[in-house]
Amino acid sequence: MGAGYYDEAKAWRDWLHRSLAGTPDDLQIMYGLAGERRLDEWEVPWLSGYQGSKPVRIGNAASGQLQLDVWGEMMDALHVARGGGLTRLESGWSLQRKALEHLEAIWRDPDDGIWEVRGGRQNFTHSKVMAWVAFDRSIKDAEAYGLEGPIDRWRAVREEIHRTICRQGYSHEKKSFTQSFGSDELDASLLLIPQVGFLPIDDPRVESTIAAIERELIVDGYLLRYRTEHVADGLPPGEGVFLACTFWLADVYQRQGRVREAETLLKRLVGLSNDLGLLSEEYDTKLRRQVGNFPQAFSHLSLVQSALSIHHGQPLRDRVSRK
Repeated sequence: MGAGYYDEAKAWRDWLHRSLAGTPDDLQIMYGLAGERRLDEWEVPWLSGYQGSKPVRIGNAASGQLQLDVWGEMMDALHVARGGGLTRLESGWSLQRKALEHLEAIWRDPDDGIWEVRGGRQNFTHSKVMAWVAFDRSIKDAEAYGLEGPIDRWRAVREEIHRTICRQGYSHEKKSFTQSFGSDELDASLLLIPQVGFLPIDDPRVESTIAAIERELIVDGYLLRYRTEHVADGLPPGEGVFLACTFWLADVYQRQGRVREAETLLKRLVGLSNDLGLLSEEYDTKLRRQVGNFPQAFSHLSLVQSALSIHHGQPLRDRVSRK
């Protein structure tokens, strides 16, 4: 890791620790560029938007949402930081314990999910998986580095979350994990189940979930997040294929040993970038143009992960020591 990237990662870690120093339920899913907390959303009715794409909004109402997946991402990042020598082993551990205590109290609650839906909170399967990740990574750090904590209780919570997801987030009729508990809808975020270590890639439930997603969410060779006409997400039906999700599919192919398919898909995705090598959030396969937020960091992060995984012949997460 270059010095600049190391310093940037360390600065983020230090900022996170300061944010956790308050009450964990005050932690937001997003902040302004200067760290500001108020991101009130309001519409600008006198602007038509790009090619008439009203409404034009300032701010982001998602800043006040509950997204359980953020806790898993945060704990995984701290886990990777310890394994990579970015931080002292005990740095921020007391704050992390406080955050886990808060998550233990709220993980059963419905949330707004990774896609920041505006159609009401649900028990999203991906959100619960990432709550499992939060406890799993903290347990691994406590065991590997001798950090103190109620490890037996965390193990019990981790097991309860895992059991709950497998019981309520999997449809035996559909032969697939589903977008939310009790639903039959699919969601591309389910492709992350093997990536985060919740279940192995060759688990029959994972294999059948991948097959179902390929069958129902692939459009013109790329992947939708979910079928917008079937999901009450608070937005009008219809959107382009989602680039980050399609990169996840390439990762899954690599994990399954379908390397040629992974490489082909990656090349097609890279070919969608503009003359500056930038990618948007989505792609319109009919008009053959990038659509949605542009440029989109989520798409570029997924590109880097997929490229490194395929180049090294091993998924990126698997090359990070989890001890």
